[in-house]
Amino acid sequence: MIRVLLVDDQPLIRSGFRALLDLEDDIEVVAEAANGKDALELAKEHLPEIALVDIQMPVMDGIETTRRIAADPALAGVHVVILTNYGLDEYVFDALRAGAAGFLVKDILPEDFLHSVRVAARGDALLAPSITRKLINRYITRPLPTAPGTGTGLEELTGREREAVVLVAHGLPNDEIADRMVISPLTAKTHINRAMTKLHARDRAQLVVLAYESGLVTPRNS
Repeated sequence: MIRVLLVDDQPLIRSGFRALLDLEDDIEVVAEAANGKDALELAKEHLPEIALVDIQMPVMDGIETTRRIAADPALAGVHVVILTNYGLDEYVFDALRAGAAGFLVKDILPEDFLHSVRVAARGDALLAPSITRKLINRYITRPLPTAPGTGTGLEELTGREREAVVLVAHGLPNDEIADRMVISPLTAKTHINRAMTKLHARDRAQLVVLAYESGLVTPRNS
């Protein structure tokens, strides 16, 4: 069962998402919150697999909420998915750097929304190749202050782990990474998980950001 925490200051938005989720046998909405402060408390209480978090809220916004969830070892199993009205903007990028697993626009089709929840619950990033390219072109390539810990662990990566990280940064799923590396999907996943551990990346979305910001992957070879 996938447990979901809904976080949005608009009751109508929350009720709409809840109506969709409640129809699914494998998904359960365990709590709702109207701001980030309440969301943190509810996340600690219910330990959901997914927190659907609006990016702009009173009291505590989605970026700070994401940052605090990502920083709490007790909430390591909570995958934050950012909800936004505006598509890929700077706030979304900041949320990804803070530890979000991906983002969804609020006008997403119901079937795509449900699929995305399940993808995020598996620990996969909600970053299609097209979204990854937009991230690279619009935000990752510009000068940014170095984030704490960025680039640490690069020297510990094996050659195969580096190769896997580069392919993740290109937005490829495990099956395609396995084909490129001529290995099994399970081995590809193992390389990726080990690289995430060494780079202190919370999930694949953060691994993409770290790969570019650390210089392991550059736009000219992407």
